[in-house]
Amino acid sequence: MLNRTHLVIALFFVLLFFPLVENKITFSLIALFSSMVPVIDVSTSKLGKRRIFRPLQFFIKHRGFFHSLLFMVLILSFFLVFYPAGAFAFFVGYSSHLIADSFTPEGVRFFYPSKKAISGNIKSGGKLEKLVFILFVFLDVFLIFIRFFRI
Repeated sequence: MLNRTHLVIALFFVLLFFPLVENKITFSLIALFSSMVPVIDVSTSKLGKRRIFRPLQFFIKHRGFFHSLLFMVLILSFFLVFYPAGAFAFFVGYSSHLIADSFTPEGVRFFYPSKKAISGNIKSGGKLEKLVFILFVFLDVFLIFIRFFRI
């Protein structure tokens, strides 16, 4: 899926969990940022364009290690040790990315290095993804009105 779709899906979950978190700004920033982390292995992605991630792109195949539960658990462990308040935010953003990508034909290998992938029919940049994007934009606007304007 495209980055914009991942962001509107992550925003939906951020808004959904908003009442449950204390520091809403930090929660939102970590969750939205972490929804983009799985594509650091792609040189054309927002984060993958950064020079610091270039060496990874030589060794890691896209939708491999960074699209797995193993990587998510490693990063969650880091958060739990060094910044426990950010762990749930990371989980929300990162897992929303993995779940969304599991609906694409390429799918996600949740149990990497296993070759078994969970996949669907939503092509990245295709008509169905555009529909998903529009749906989540409407859901986000709806939740924004509910959360901030009490309508």
